[in-house]
Amino acid sequence: MFTVASTLIGKCQPFGITGSQQVVHSMTQLDVDALSIWHDRRFTDNLASPETGIILFGGSWLEEEIFIAALQAAERGYDVRLLSDVIAARVEADRSLVFDRLALHGILGTTVRQTLLEWAVYMHDPLLMQKVQQLLS
Repeated sequence: MFTVASTLIGKCQPFGITGSQQVVHSMTQLDVDALSIWHDRRFTDNLASPETGIILFGGSWLEEEIFIAALQAAERGYDVRLLSDVIAARVEADRSLVFDRLALHGILGTTVRQTLLEWAVYMHDPLLMQKVQQLLS
């Protein structure tokens, strides 16, 4: 639907992705420790394109992998968004503290729903907008 590169970090499965195998096959999987992704050339080389400006993180532990990776991305000048509806907290009471701390570095939380709608509107593509609205309904 969108031309967005997806990278799976560590030992994970793209579970819950139904429909098109094209989506699953377009993902890159790197078997690397999530706390060390910024030291892995395969990861950083994928972000070297001048079109890369926003990095979306989701699907891991908020207080650990997401926290460190997001801070390091912001330090490198990327606009970072956290897909809060697909990020788990080990300690739910710490969730708001982590998001507050990351916000001090310009890292904002969003949802998959908000992100899809934002992209569809930004693209000015009526067919894409219709597809996203159908998906979200």
